[in-house]
Amino acid sequence: MVKITYLIKKNVEIWYNLKRSKNLCKDDVMNIALVIAGGVGSRMRQDIPKQFLSVNDKPVIIYTLECFQKHPAIDAIAVVCLEGWEDVLRVYCKQFNITKLKWIVKGGENGQSSIRNGIFKLREECNENDIILIHDAIRPMLSDEIISNNIATCKQKGNAITYIPCAEAMLESDNKEFAISQIDRSTLVRTQTPQTFYLKDIASLHEEALEKGITNSVASCTLMLELEKKVYLTLGSEKNLKLTTPDDLEIFKALLSVKRDEWIK
Repeated sequence: MVKITYLIKKNVEIWYNLKRSKNLCKDDVMNIALVIAGGVGSRMRQDIPKQFLSVNDKPVIIYTLECFQKHPAIDAIAVVCLEGWEDVLRVYCKQFNITKLKWIVKGGENGQSSIRNGIFKLREECNENDIILIHDAIRPMLSDEIISNNIATCKQKGNAITYIPCAEAMLESDNKEFAISQIDRSTLVRTQTPQTFYLKDIASLHEEALEKGITNSVASCTLMLELEKKVYLTLGSEKNLKLTTPDDLEIFKALLSVKRDEWIK
């Protein structure tokens, strides 16, 4: 009788743990990376989407996913993937041991709809208080520090937008042939990703955008401002570059091959 009771208790424990693992998001507050890989990359002028280009025998998207895979505060990863490339992504993630990947979501017709698809999928599966780090698949040099600062800023202020200062002289031109004015660079910042939000807030933002007919905002931060929300900034890095053109790809290759000199603070 004791043995039977033990077996019953053990089976219940196994069942509970298995059920909990399948519904981990609903039960526990998590930090989730939402990686946006829905674009075709026309400006890269390559035969395959830029997020799947290989550099040193590793796809760009894997470099990006590894940033989240290795960060101890990231609990899970979702990828919004270009339609038709989902199986390729699964194979790469298995090959490179991206074990935190939990969801692959179909991309949309533009960046805003791709992000919305990912957010609405996570809303179905996850805790509304989860923190979502929305990140471009083609920013493969994301640092641990930027990830940590995004999470901390979001917890403290409600959201976090990665930025770098504007160092160049800024001119306004409406035809790309001549400039008509200058803009004070001290008032400008250049945004990057991650852009980080509580799930309930970013889902609500996209609901409001749909109601108001806003369907093609450039980024989550611009959508926030279009809907008159306050955004909070956290410092990024020049190395957190976005691979948009062949020149960017060459810079990325160069950065992979160099190591910071010890004297540089």
